[in-house]
Amino acid sequence: MPAVSSPTVPPAGRQGDRYRWFVLAALCFVYVLNFLDRQLLSILAKPIQDDLGISDGELGLLGGLYFAMFYCVLGIPVAWLADRTNRVHVLSIACALWSAATIACGMSTTYVQLAAARMGVGIGEAGGVPPSYSIISDYFPPERRGLALGLFNLGPPLGQALGVAFGAKIAAAYDWRLAFLLLGVAGLIAAAGVWAFVREPRRGATDVVRAVEPVGEATTFGATMQMFFSRSDLTLVSLAAGATQFVTYATLGFTTLFLMREKGMTLDEIAIWYALVLGIGVSAGIYFSGRLVDRYAAQRPEAYGLIPAISLLIAVPFFIGFVHTPAWPLAMLFLLGPTFLNYFYLTPAVTLVQNAVPARQRTLAGAVLLLIMNLIGLGLGPTWLGAVSDWLKPTHPDNSLQLAFYSLVPFYFVAIALHLALARVLKRKAGHAAT
Repeated sequence: MPAVSSPTVPPAGRQGDRYRWFVLAALCFVYVLNFLDRQLLSILAKPIQDDLGISDGELGLLGGLYFAMFYCVLGIPVAWLADRTNRVHVLSIACALWSAATIACGMSTTYVQLAAARMGVGIGEAGGVPPSYSIISDYFPPERRGLALGLFNLGPPLGQALGVAFGAKIAAAYDWRLAFLLLGVAGLIAAAGVWAFVREPRRGATDVVRAVEPVGEATTFGATMQMFFSRSDLTLVSLAAGATQFVTYATLGFTTLFLMREKGMTLDEIAIWYALVLGIGVSAGIYFSGRLVDRYAAQRPEAYGLIPAISLLIAVPFFIGFVHTPAWPLAMLFLLGPTFLNYFYLTPAVTLVQNAVPARQRTLAGAVLLLIMNLIGLGLGPTWLGAVSDWLKPTHPDNSLQLAFYSLVPFYFVAIALHLALARVLKRKAGHAAT
């Protein structure tokens, strides 16, 4: 399929810079909706469980495997299409699809209907993030890319925080279904806005070296996949991010239910305190890690692995404190640690992949990164935690979810080991390049 001709990035200067930041803000807003729709199920887990009569294991499948097997696998062909057509249009259509499926979630009356709607959300969201990564990389040069991608990656924490505040308040005052319906309508409006106001940039427009890239085999799906998995740095960063997301997505999928069922919080309390913890902690962690990458990675590439490894090691005792303490106010204080430190992996991983591949392979390479880390993290993390809770429930009916949370601690150390291995590979490659 021939590439669609489109306007280029605005020239350098005040007007061009303003438009770049407008595009980043627009894409970040869509990402906020993307993550808000994705996490609304876990935020409203307790009223959904009460209404539909589903178990922790079934809830884990809804938020994990059922969603991820469509979200992850379809991300590859969608990214392949976006690398050859208009990425803005692909993003707009995807946003409309997942928003319509979110409305369907709110209209579900059985577990099967809800599962089908969640799969629909996964299908739509497969076209959300990879095109955005590539668009941002063509609006911002490499020396500003870490900051830009770090700001874009504020979408998840903002979506989580707004989802908790908005979803919990709506569910407490009215009904959990209304939250899905309102968010779906907002997404349809956002999809139309992106189509109308965001311009497709020229590929490679901000790269320092604009070598002529082959248009044939080097940009095909097979060539990109072969390139990705033949490189130990790209493979390791994907596995390390996946191991980290195993912890983060499992935690996100069940924290609201855990706080309500085993620590005694109400929906109104969650709408205030848990929303603040997510909004402040995760946003600060993602932003700060982006600044660290921009500052250190150019001279010391191993920083892409060391920064997440150190942060995860520090996070472990805070996570254990959050799970162990019975009083929810103290648990909220402990939770600030993991919500800040657990997300130091994301911006380094995305920036490393986007800087390491040619412009015409960025969308697909970003999709491969998301495929690996989301199949491991999003697909298996919540599924694991829900299954462990169900398994422990007959013998520990009052604290099965708490014990299931403890089972995530070993995965912290798996993620740390993989990030340290990545740092060694990057340091060795940098040494070889210098000689």
